[in-house]
Amino acid sequence: MRRFIIAGTKSGCGKTTVVCALLAALKRRDMAVSAFKCGPDYIDPMFHRKVIGVDSRNLDCFFCDRDTVLALLGEYGSKADISVIEGVMGFYDGTAGSAYSLSEMTGTPAVIVIDCKGMSDSIGAVMNGFLHYRENRIAGFIFNCLPEKLIPLAKKLCDELGTAYFGCLPKNDITIASRHLGLVTADEIADIQAKLDKLGELAEKYINIDKLINICDTPLPGHGTPEIPLFQNTPTIAVAKDRAFCFIYQENIELLEKMGCRIEYFSPLSDSSVPKADGLILCGGYPELYAEHLSANMSMLADVRNNISMGMPTIAECGGFMYLHDELTDGSGSTYAMAGVIKGRAFPTERLQRFGYITLSSVAESLLMRAGGTLRAHEFHYWESTNCGNALTAEKSDERNWECCHTSDSLYAGFPHIYFYSDIGATARFVRKCISYGEKNG
Repeated sequence: MRRFIIAGTKSGCGKTTVVCALLAALKRRDMAVSAFKCGPDYIDPMFHRKVIGVDSRNLDCFFCDRDTVLALLGEYGSKADISVIEGVMGFYDGTAGSAYSLSEMTGTPAVIVIDCKGMSDSIGAVMNGFLHYRENRIAGFIFNCLPEKLIPLAKKLCDELGTAYFGCLPKNDITIASRHLGLVTADEIADIQAKLDKLGELAEKYINIDKLINICDTPLPGHGTPEIPLFQNTPTIAVAKDRAFCFIYQENIELLEKMGCRIEYFSPLSDSSVPKADGLILCGGYPELYAEHLSANMSMLADVRNNISMGMPTIAECGGFMYLHDELTDGSGSTYAMAGVIKGRAFPTERLQRFGYITLSSVAESLLMRAGGTLRAHEFHYWESTNCGNALTAEKSDERNWECCHTSDSLYAGFPHIYFYSDIGATARFVRKCISYGEKNG
């Protein structure tokens, strides 16, 4: 199984740009490519999908055990000619969820992207540090924003340090804007295809793609396969999906389908009501950017509120949680009425409120969790709430903890994002609740 990880020295070093350039070049060669993102990021896989035209998946060593990570990589990568995995933050950052952990767990070589702006010989010091910080599977380097006159230096440094030169991306005028949760989404960039085509041309010219393709073609390490229950009844799950609600793990949807669920997508922005369904998922995204339009769609707000009040099993995370509030204040300070399920207001702050992996614990029985149970999750948001809830306790690895979320027998609503493969039992619990609701309500 041919595969490699494109990792980086830090966030913002150009990993996504390099990965999109490589994906575009591989697609131009008519290769079947599978793309993955290390960690819980939603936005980078959107760019992968835009380049190669097929879904990109997440691989997360915090959310999932070894067997599940390897099974997902094998399932979605084995039918492709090559699998390209994008790292997260710096190569060693993120503890259990780092690109380093994923490289070790899956036996996959890593290529490190270095942002060379403002450096020359110091590039060698960065390379040496990454190569020798700890035992690793670093196969070589790609040099981003490298002046062409410094290409001989980069090659010389690779030779001196006994590692591979995989090429560079020279300084160019291709830019992708950012906002408070990272890059803007791919669908927001009017000339995205032209930029991706240009990146593919640069990759073909400056990156040794043939050398990259052949750095790993070994089978994945041996692993087990997670057990996934298949329900005989077929519940329909309504899933919000549009510009405002676009943070969806594709594997979450596919796991529901493997369990026998039928997915009905809908748009809280433009549809008038929720599709006829047995369950509801309001995923994350950027509702704050579309608050006025969401508020103006009063029939949708009323239908969401009515379905939840009738006991429809509902998962509302981050942006979806904000949508359920009485009110949502956007970035300009304007406040708009929302669904009115959660009594309170979601509002912007000037800094990141919660960031990183957490473990949720519950005292009481609820939609996703048994009494005394735990569930792994991830938070990343600048907006806050006057009513975050207190049904669950969130704890970080450094033992910091706080109360959060609203839960009941039919509701999970809070800022933490859930990855369904992290607890297949919790996902099955949600599906059973949807089946029961459907049977009860015909």
